[in-house]
Amino acid sequence: MAAGISRWRLYRLRDQGAIDLVSRGLYRRCEAEEVDLDLIEIARRAPLATLCLTTALARHGLTDEIPSRIDVALPRGRHRPVTTAPVAWHSFDPVTFEVGRTTLPLDPETSIGIYNPERSIIDAIRLRHREGPDLVYGALKRWLRQRGAAPSTLLAMARHLPQAERPLREALEILL
Repeated sequence: MAAGISRWRLYRLRDQGAIDLVSRGLYRRCEAEEVDLDLIEIARRAPLATLCLTTALARHGLTDEIPSRIDVALPRGRHRPVTTAPVAWHSFDPVTFEVGRTTLPLDPETSIGIYNPERSIIDAIRLRHREGPDLVYGALKRWLRQRGAAPSTLLAMARHLPQAERPLREALEILL
């Protein structure tokens, strides 16, 4: 309707098979390229949504875990929209929210935020009581095996996030 299409025209396009319903109030052309519709819904409903923790680690190839829910961070105090996608919402400090944040294009019009591998590891360490130590140490081991992985960059980023530097330093001392 924001595009100037009446409700009746929208329903007619849906019934004719020209558009598909993604979720309540969100439609997509049938001939559009295939994408992850859950991520499209999240990105449209929460423009600052950022993939984090296990979901981001899996996207970066740092874990074999397949999360049952999509881990999404929003700045603390922001509205958590209702979605049909299975989402685990996380509130991160607005001051550090942009640290390590990049974007992941989903289609030509839509992209979603994602934390880089370093930030994802640091967040997993900060929240290891909830995520589990196996996830953290496994991801850190894989990251260290990658070409160009420098522990100094990881430690430099950890200084921006509260209570992350000491446990990260301890984990690096054990693994190195």
